Formats: sequence, structure tokens, C-alpha cells
Amino acid sequence: MFFLSGENFPRIWKRLLFLFVLLSLSFVLVAGDGSLTILFTHDMHDHLTPSNTLQNGQSMSTYGLTRIASLVKEERKKDSELLLVDAGDYSMGTLFQTIFSTHSPQLRIMGKIGFEATTLGNHEFDFRASGLAKSLNTAKASGDKLPELLVGNVTFPKDAAGNLTPSLAELEAALANYPAKEYILLEKKGYTIALFAVMGKDSASNAPMAEVTFTDYIENARRIVSDIQANENVDMILCLSHSGTEGKSPNTEDEILAKKVPEIDVIISGHSHTVIPEPLIVGKTIIVSCGSYTEKLGKLLVEKTDKAWTVGTYQLIDINDSVPEDREILPIVNYFKLIVEREYLRQYDLGFDEVLAYTPFHFTASNEIGDEHREEPLGTLICDAYRYAVEQAEGDSYEEITAALVPSGVVRGSFVKGDISVADAFIVSSLGIGKDGIAGYPLISVYLTGKELKTMCEVDASIQPIMSAAQLYITGLTYTFNPHRLIFNKVTDVALINKDGIKEKIDDKKLYRVVTGLYSGQMLPVINDKSFGILSVVPKTKDG
Repeated sequence: MFFLSGENFPRIWKRLLFLFVLLSLSFVLVAGDGSLTILFTHDMHDHLTPSNTLQNGQSMSTYGLTRIASLVKEERKKDSELLLVDAGDYSMGTLFQTIFSTHSPQLRIMGKIGFEATTLGNHEFDFRASGLAKSLNTAKASGDKLPELLVGNVTFPKDAAGNLTPSLAELEAALANYPAKEYILLEKKGYTIALFAVMGKDSASNAPMAEVTFTDYIENARRIVSDIQANENVDMILCLSHSGTEGKSPNTEDEILAKKVPEIDVIISGHSHTVIPEPLIVGKTIIVSCGSYTEKLGKLLVEKTDKAWTVGTYQLIDINDSVPEDREILPIVNYFKLIVEREYLRQYDLGFDEVLAYTPFHFTASNEIGDEHREEPLGTLICDAYRYAVEQAEGDSYEEITAALVPSGVVRGSFVKGDISVADAFIVSSLGIGKDGIAGYPLISVYLTGKELKTMCEVDASIQPIMSAAQLYITGLTYTFNPHRLIFNKVTDVALINKDGIKEKIDDKKLYRVVTGLYSGQMLPVINDKSFGILSVVPKTKDG
């Protein structure tokens, strides 16, 4: 029998044993080295496949969840215990939204990629409570792996008799069935991470047809964090906030959230489509954003100290043609493309990638629309398309349209020089749904007084400098303004432009017909609130 003793154990074996011990210790240090990798997205808006976009004056193939999937796989080879999360508005923005309720491709593909949690943004409510309920139920019924769904400040208002509407009851049941949760706990590298989510004020105001009530995001964040600290032993609290950093720092919604609820360690900030080049640090809270439409994948490595989590490294990885599409996810996306063609495009005798037109020049890049206060060719094209569509629909009973308008915030894409496909055209004006259940906001016509037409011009002149998404592209009107005058008193002259291109004076008391999308029409009454009662626009019928 051979015994391991100092006398008969060869020196080489002792050295090998010592090396083995060192390697074992090294493995322990790497697995619990005090750092965590967080990969994140937000505001993907159904960009499952690449698109051609304008980047630094050049047309490039960018975007695509199929590409993000391949990056995630590469990152997992480096760190198998990374965290992958999304901060909402995962849907609505491409042709895939047309099967949101019936097939729920977004959640199912996110689950396949390995997203561990997401939340609801305002656009998940675009198809109203019933549409969202159907999407959640469809995802659940598929049997596919799905990301956890975190919902923090949504309530269900009841009528005087204490009952929910049928659509709200349907949504409440669907959230329970999924099931949505206020917070979850995940274990990574020996650390316990609590994740929760909230929707901010601006985001909530942009969901006028949601039917639910969005309660105060700060109060609910405090409540949930208090529950976590009282009932759980966690090393990190991470918030998926669909609130954003729109506006002037340090008074943006997510910076305020960090100040008011300082126990939050990391905020993944969605909604405002912001690219934050370096993390915002508020107290000990780290705030990050990676833009929109899958243009970038965010990568945050945080390190644990005695007092807080600190930023180790931070990277926003560009999603372009240097990143291959994932071979496992691409066939799934192509399967959903076929469903879109069969269930939505067939009624129009169109194909997903069918070429509709050719443009010999680049339109303004979508991420630059609204940056400058000026006329916009794409805005004019959309307004003229509204006019044409109404004229074609009404035929011999067509009534003259004085003006058409589209806010820059609902222009979701643009065109680059070259062919324009069905998918490209849909992206540009993609949001919403009609009473018929077909995707896309229906056109509406309303009547406004001449004075209210002037008010619309004042909204454009006064609000655009502080909120670019509110810039209005209007055809049928021309106006001048003085940017140095006080807010809500900048416009100096307004005139109509008739079909022959001739200016006409506006009659303040006369009713004029205006055409726009349903969403924009629903937001017109908000002008009174946003201007503190100084301005007022009340949509009317032909009879006033």
C-alpha cells in the first residue's frame, strides 16, 4: 500500500497539489470577486430585425434584436452569471406589433434570448387593456420561457358599483396569470439582487387609452423598497424605471427618483430614449440608458465596496452590421415575419420586404427629427399622406381639409437613399390601433376655430424648445414667431395656405377642418393642462 508522506511523496506531486489549490482559490475569487455584469436594453419597440438608418451621413444596417442575441451569447461566455434586463416599451414600432395580441413575439423571443426581467412601458398599452391582456395570455399559453414581468404602480379603477370594466378585468386576470410581480430576487455570484419596476409621470401621461391608473412612481418605489428591506436580505436593489431622463439635469424623473429613494443602487432608465454616455451618479445610485430601437446594448459592470456599488466599467455596444444575427433566433423571427404577412399584410396584398418606392436622397435621420425647430420634409410627407387618404376614402363626399398635423414624437423612423420597403414605411408611422382591431392609429378629423389654429402654432413655437417630441409639423398653415419673446406669446403672424399656395387670412371665429392621427387628437385637450390654462384647444364637430 502506498501512503502519502513527506518521505515517499515525490516533490513534483507536492508542487502539482499546491498548484491545484491555487487554481481552486482563483476560481472562488473569480466567481465571487465583488463585481456584477448587467446587460440592459429599453425602448426596443419591436425592432427584432436590422434596419437601414442614417449614421453620420451614411446609410448603415443597424439595429436588430437578432444581433443583440448574438452579443448576449458572447458576453455569457465571458460571464455566465451576468444579468440581462429590459426597462419597457419592448413592443410597438414595427410590423411585428401587428401580431402583438395574437402571437406575442416580443416576450417570447426575449425569453428565448434569456432576458430575466422586463416591465411595461406606456406603449405596451397602445392596444388598450384588452390588447395587452391578450398578448400576456398568448405568451403564457405558448409554453415558451418568458422574462419575469415587473409592475409596480398600476391600479384598476372601479365604477360606482365597485366593478371593473370587462377589459380591465381581463387585464387584471392576465397579469395574475402571467404572473406579474412587484419585485423578484435573483442570485448572481453569491449576491442577492432585488429587481422592481415603476412607470413615471410623463410615460403615464402618454398612455391615454390604458384604462388603468398609474399611481405616483416615487411613492410606490418607496413602498416597494421598504418591503424589500423589511422582508428580504439583499445585496443590491435594481429598478427598471420607465420614467427617463428627459429635460434638464438634475431635475429629470429618474434623477428625482434616485434622490427621493436613495436605497436604489442601480436604475435602468427607459422611456426618454436617452443615450447616457457615462453613468449618472446621484448619491450612491447609478443611472444608465442605452438609447432606443436596439441601437445599442448597454453593459454595466459594478463593483461592491463596503458602502455601495460603484461603476467598474460601462460600455454602450453599437448594434450594426459588424454584429452577426444569431442563428438560433433568426429562424424564429423569420417565422413571425411569415405570420405578419399572412395575418396582416395579405389584406393589403403586400409583402413584408416588398419595395414600394425609391428615394434619391436621405431624409432627416429619425433620431434628429425634432432637434431643430424647422419644417421637416418627412413631416410634410406624412401630413400630405393624411390629406390624400381622407380624400380617397371620402370620394365624392370629400369635405375640404384646411390643415393636417403630425407631432414629431409620433414619427418613429425615417428613410435613407434607396428602396423603401413595406416594413420601412410602416416604421415611420407605426403606432396605435383602431376600433376594428387593426394596427395603426386611424385618422380623425376635427374642427377647430381660427383662434385655436393660432394656438396650435403657439404650442409649436413655445413647447418645442423644451420638449422636442411636441414639435408640430403642419401643412395648410404658415406662421412666424419671435423666439426671444415670452413663452406662449411667441407667434407674431399666422396665415392659411390654400391649395394654390396662396396665403389667406384666418377668421378667429370660423371653424376649420383639421386631420391628424387618433393619438395626436387625443392629446389636443392636454394643451390646456400643460400650459397652465393659458392655451386651450377643444376638438369639435362640424356643427361646433
